[in-house]
Amino acid sequence: MDPKRELTSVDLAALVAELGRYEGAKLDKAYLYPKDLLRLKLRDYDRGRIELLVEVGERKRAGVVAPEHVPDAPERPPNFAMMLRNRLSGADFAGVSQFEFDRVLSFEFDREDESTTVVAELFGDGNLVVLDADGTVVDCLHTVRLKSRTVAPGARYEFPSQRFDPLTADYESFAARMADSDTDVVRTLATQLNFGGLYAEELCTRAGVAKTLDIADAGEAEFAALHGAVGRLADRLARGTLDPRIYVDGDGPVDATPIALEERAALDSESFETFTEALEEYFVRLDAADTDDGANGGGHDEPAFGERIERQRRIVDQQAEAIEAFGEQANAERAKAESLYARYDLVTEVLSTVREAREAGTGWAEIEDRLAEGAERGIPAAEAIVDVEPSEGVVLIEIDGREVALDPRVGVEQNADRLYQEAKRIGGKQEGAAAALEESRAELEALERRREERAAGGDEASETGGDDGDEDGEESAEVDWLSRASIPVKRNEMWYERFRWFHTSEDFLVIGGRDADDNETLVEKYLERGDRFVHTQARGGPVTVLKATGPSEPAREVEFPASSLHEAARFAVSYSSVWKEGAFAGDAYMVESEQVSKTPESGEYLEKGGFAVRGERTYFEDTPVGVAVGITCEPETRVIGGPPEPIRERAETTITVEPGRYAQNDMAKLLYREFRERFRDTSFVRKVASPDLIAEFLPPGGSRRVEK
Repeated sequence: MDPKRELTSVDLAALVAELGRYEGAKLDKAYLYPKDLLRLKLRDYDRGRIELLVEVGERKRAGVVAPEHVPDAPERPPNFAMMLRNRLSGADFAGVSQFEFDRVLSFEFDREDESTTVVAELFGDGNLVVLDADGTVVDCLHTVRLKSRTVAPGARYEFPSQRFDPLTADYESFAARMADSDTDVVRTLATQLNFGGLYAEELCTRAGVAKTLDIADAGEAEFAALHGAVGRLADRLARGTLDPRIYVDGDGPVDATPIALEERAALDSESFETFTEALEEYFVRLDAADTDDGANGGGHDEPAFGERIERQRRIVDQQAEAIEAFGEQANAERAKAESLYARYDLVTEVLSTVREAREAGTGWAEIEDRLAEGAERGIPAAEAIVDVEPSEGVVLIEIDGREVALDPRVGVEQNADRLYQEAKRIGGKQEGAAAALEESRAELEALERRREERAAGGDEASETGGDDGDEDGEESAEVDWLSRASIPVKRNEMWYERFRWFHTSEDFLVIGGRDADDNETLVEKYLERGDRFVHTQARGGPVTVLKATGPSEPAREVEFPASSLHEAARFAVSYSSVWKEGAFAGDAYMVESEQVSKTPESGEYLEKGGFAVRGERTYFEDTPVGVAVGITCEPETRVIGGPPEPIRERAETTITVEPGRYAQNDMAKLLYREFRERFRDTSFVRKVASPDLIAEFLPPGGSRRVEK
């Protein structure tokens, strides 16, 4: 029996009641881990330290855990975690709620200056969404653009389509919902009433109704019995009169439930005081079981392939529908613009009539009355006008069967151009959706390939040699890392990783600042004799240092090869405002370390991160931008990035980017999905090249892939 990895709607209903006891606790800090695990560290006057975990990745869960079960904090908090800390530090936990009977939790936080909601979507691919007091998305782990809903920074948050809530439904609504089905009783409860398979079977058992009874053969007696069973379950969840259990099959845990289930009666079980405690113990044991299975080459580190493939197919279908809808919208806007030109004289008369009336000081109400009179007299321009909208300052006309909003302050050409621009904007959304669809289809194909490989069993492992390397960690130079079933993670943290960095083709280290604080530190602490200082001519560039020696080595003069100098200049230009502005080349200059000072000229002032450069400079004019991101497997496993040439030399596989339309975080997610497709060991990619780690090597601003 496969263990449960996602909480059900019933689980969440029980959990919400228990988490409410922590209202009033203050948030200290937020952490984000790989696999989309959020940790919120709170403190309470009575209870002390509280650790709230919310996971929305391959596992989907929420709950409070003991400090000893909290993972070590990441060394470099990703941008999402930093944003949460800025908004939530010192805020009061104001409670948690479940959206309808769906797998969505909303965690509320209040602070004097602002209120924030963290929405955890524990269904599908999972997501964490941060909302301001008005319900606008501040940030989210994953951008969602579907026909049914959009979740993106700056957009109004839309909950999933409202589903039927059986826990609050009266008998008439419940019976009507059941009777509307065309399948059997248990499937109706599982899908139409959102209980899922296990609780659907449990309700049938408790109500004494045959699970396979066809809805057409069910009557008032069966519906009343089922509604009564649902009511008793809802009452227990609401009052918190639970009987939490962990169920064990053999040596491993398979489920944690808020109440004892007759459907699990054949399994061994353990009781707990609270459902929160049961969930904590369950996932601790599940972690241990997964670790043991993983060490033996098996385990349940991923949901069943069938479920994942079906979910991915649904995503592909939704994205295809969105593309079709965008195309229809864009065509409709273009058709409106073309109608304006086709009926140019009529539209001109409408615009001039309304414009002259407004310029004469006539109010919108009077204009509307005059147009109604003109329509009665059969005046074509008046007949074409459907309505006026004073708040928008526009008139609506019907032309060629289409309703078009016109701005009377401008002419036909400007109104048509506005429609063409709207069609172009929608076309851009269609292109973005098409790119996402391509990524989703590729991911679906990769899943199907992996299912076929797994179905082949151990044959493929024996064909590829089976041996993943000797115990000393020495690998053959001919290892095909992309095809390896398992890649060991080998990683050492280096002092320069707090900055942007790369190694040139000749293995010289280049480091660059991410912000004014970094620029200050680089000049004051790490710029030494023999180093070269690089900066762009344009403002807004990072301090870039080409190191002659390491921090523990004595400073000395070296002769840098020309290729290293040019790569350092390209690095400086690529991570500067040149990229942000969408330019493909910029100018940079280089000086020796002694020419750079934090002391300004007399009467001048240096702002934070600023510096003074004196003496002659070596210029690198019209230096092209360009960044490659790659993954190395030997001697260390990590993501690297910088000028394409040296990165391609070191990485097992790379992707090159240039200025484009994808935001930094969105581009990082696209690259992450591409890397997952290239490596057979996708868990390795998750460990060493998460979207947050990839984003560290992408320039600030928009990017796109360079197709090769």
